Amino acid sequence: MASAQAIKRISRELADIKAEGSTEFTARPRSDSDLLNWEVTIFGPNETPYQGGTFKLELVLPPQYPFQPPTLSFVTKIYHPNVLKDGTVCIPLLRTDQWKPACKLLTVIDLAIALLREPNGDDAIEDSVAEVWKNNPVKYIATAKEWTKKYAR
Repeated sequence: MASAQAIKRISRELADIKAEGSTEFTARPRSDSDLLNWEVTIFGPNETPYQGGTFKLELVLPPQYPFQPPTLSFVTKIYHPNVLKDGTVCIPLLRTDQWKPACKLLTVIDLAIALLREPNGDDAIEDSVAEVWKNNPVKYIATAKEWTKKYAR
């Protein structure tokens, strides 16, 4: 169970996300009674292999948020060097040694969108996809588009 301080912080961040609005994503807690488990939908950015796709993600906040980082994972299958087959996404900010309490959920979501625009070769965690991304970009783009059409519609 989240502390009163965590609930206040999460509620404030939710209000900020709602107030800002976005054409790139939606994000909200799964229920009003559970502010720690969020559903995020990212709309594939234009001029990327993910364009036209709708990607579901799961954002889980620890009860100690914001003093510990959330976890983020893709529910929708995606062909990407920074996303494992199980959906785990590699964003350096989400590492315990990189996370700062001043970081916000909006930043986490923005970083996930940025990864769709430009994979991070330094933090690739899906080796076979990273190999294709580095050595055969045409094949990478074609495969990413194919997976987007197949899984993200």
